[in-house]
Amino acid sequence: MTTKRTYGDMCGIARALDVVGERWALLIVRELVLGPKRFTDLRGGMPGLSSEVLTQRLRELAQAGVLTRATLPPPHSARVYELTASGRRLEPVLLALGRWGSVAPPPSADAELGVDALVLALPTLFDAKAADALDTTVELRLNEQPFHARVAGGHLEVERGSAERPDAVITADPASLAAVLWHGGRAGALQVAGDRRSVARFLRLFPLPTEG
Repeated sequence: MTTKRTYGDMCGIARALDVVGERWALLIVRELVLGPKRFTDLRGGMPGLSSEVLTQRLRELAQAGVLTRATLPPPHSARVYELTASGRRLEPVLLALGRWGSVAPPPSADAELGVDALVLALPTLFDAKAADALDTTVELRLNEQPFHARVAGGHLEVERGSAERPDAVITADPASLAAVLWHGGRAGALQVAGDRRSVARFLRLFPLPTEG
């Protein structure tokens, strides 16, 4: 039986890292920010993570009160993992880390960007000034997974699930959408239905920072 490592330091940063500083721990939290997931879905979002390590990290994070297991209501009735209130307070920490890391060199040219990672990059990089008076709801269908993004009053809210009455719908894979957002790709590579003007403005709201 392994003993959990600790920095043995009273600093709040060190104590936080005692909880979420192990490899993969914060990425598990990232995968749960937008809502509960099954074990298999968590593995799908982190292909480099083995089932054994995922099981261990889930156990540690549950013991620390960061996440818990739950059962979805019928008709799904699936066993899922979800963040606790304490775990949800890590969201602004993750967004700040994401913004800081967005200017770092990518690990390799073929490194993948997962669906949840891409969706969380939107609030990470959102430019409220550029949003100005834009008032729109855009549904994103990424690898057949629906999300909706609501822009209003210079604020952005992103949630998992379909929108009731979206102004536009963007259907794409994460790599194609990321290419349009940050790598000079053309919006014509995306499948767009609805208000194309709103989509054009929406796609300009997430510029990469010049520094982390």
